[in-house]
Amino acid sequence: MGYIYLKSSQPRKSSSPSPKFKLSVFQRKLIAGGLFSFGLFLFSSAVLPIVQFQLEYATKFGQIVNPLSAKFYNQQGGVLGEVANSDYTQLNSWFVSEANSGIEPGSLLSNSSEMTYRISIPNLKVNDAVVTIGSMDLKKSLIQYPQTALPGQLGNGVIFGHSVLPQFFNPKSYLTIFSTLYRLKTGDEILIDFDNIQYKYLVEEMYEVSPDNLSVLEQRYDGRYLNLITCSPPGTYLRRLVVKARIVDN
Repeated sequence: MGYIYLKSSQPRKSSSPSPKFKLSVFQRKLIAGGLFSFGLFLFSSAVLPIVQFQLEYATKFGQIVNPLSAKFYNQQGGVLGEVANSDYTQLNSWFVSEANSGIEPGSLLSNSSEMTYRISIPNLKVNDAVVTIGSMDLKKSLIQYPQTALPGQLGNGVIFGHSVLPQFFNPKSYLTIFSTLYRLKTGDEILIDFDNIQYKYLVEEMYEVSPDNLSVLEQRYDGRYLNLITCSPPGTYLRRLVVKARIVDN
């Protein structure tokens, strides 16, 4: 028996399902434009605050002294913020020993027992923030550098706090608490509650320092001072902003 095969004249239907919808050229351009605009917004939100800081604030500060020594740069081969495996929420990442400074940061941190007190900065809406002496973790509190003057004592007390881009400032988060520190002005109040006594300091001076000098830790005994220190510009590790205040006698 013979068989004859005839080719069908009807087009063969595809076994794959046809798409339910297809974007037009205009719709594709609209989506691409939206994604580009969103990316531009994210980029601008990160860069513009730094540019604004440089234009509006940085020019009023003197040259900043950063408490990270030049020896660190020579050993690591980079600038602060570019060194791998450095966690700057840990205070011990900010310092190394400097042969000529007379200060050994590692030894100050390692043999200190923790104690706490409270600080308020009304103009920044920072209320009763915890300051810890003897800690290294800036994620959990502000930190007073060991062997600097306690509140009310003659000498220079030094408090460090973390900062990020100003738009993320939250006075209750220790990762962002000093993000707007640069907005303080001469005469602004800093209140400290230490050992059931409240001390009031007034801002006297604000300046910046580069990462090659530990002089911000030095003690002077002609008055009772307080230094608040954070990164500058906010959201970077390029410099350090120092807010210097002096106690007001009641």
